[in-house]
Amino acid sequence: MPHDSISLIRAQLEAGAAVTLKAAAECAPAIARGADLIVESLSVGGKLLLCGNGGSAANCQHLAAEFVNVLDRGRPRPPLAAIALTTDTSLLTAIANDRGFEEVFERQVEALGRPGDVLLGITTGGKSPSVLRALRQARRQGLVTIALTGAGGNEVAALADVAVLVPSDNTQHIQETHLAIGHLLCALVEQHIAG
Repeated sequence: MPHDSISLIRAQLEAGAAVTLKAAAECAPAIARGADLIVESLSVGGKLLLCGNGGSAANCQHLAAEFVNVLDRGRPRPPLAAIALTTDTSLLTAIANDRGFEEVFERQVEALGRPGDVLLGITTGGKSPSVLRALRQARRQGLVTIALTGAGGNEVAALADVAVLVPSDNTQHIQETHLAIGHLLCALVEQHIAG
């Protein structure tokens, strides 16, 4: 492998690690508060809904799987109610076709969300219309709202009960850190649920 490739690999991994370390220093209280809100909801029969686009949609699906199945197989616990609003292609394309893509998550929140549920919206730039509309709908219906975003995510943060703003403008490093934060949220919830 050429030396330039090794240098690029090291630089990318080090840059991503630096973002994660900075997030550890700056975002820990918001992450802990978000986990508390999820625990409060799940403990009384609520559910976690997740939405995002592109890589954030993939993170939603990954995290829903961790909540429903298990993150730490050494810590047995019951399944936790979590639904990624990013997975049903028939539903997504029907809403996008009939109502516009901006409503693909909003419509699902309207149908599935109940007061006390949690909506976790993920948008690296903080300006995704479909995520913003879903968060607004969630607030109208009495859901708790959590946002994962990047340094420029003030617009989405304003719609969230808790916002975690990863201190970066680099989409790939924000997404990497969002996945780590999602794992932390799940780990903290598991720790509480499983004792």
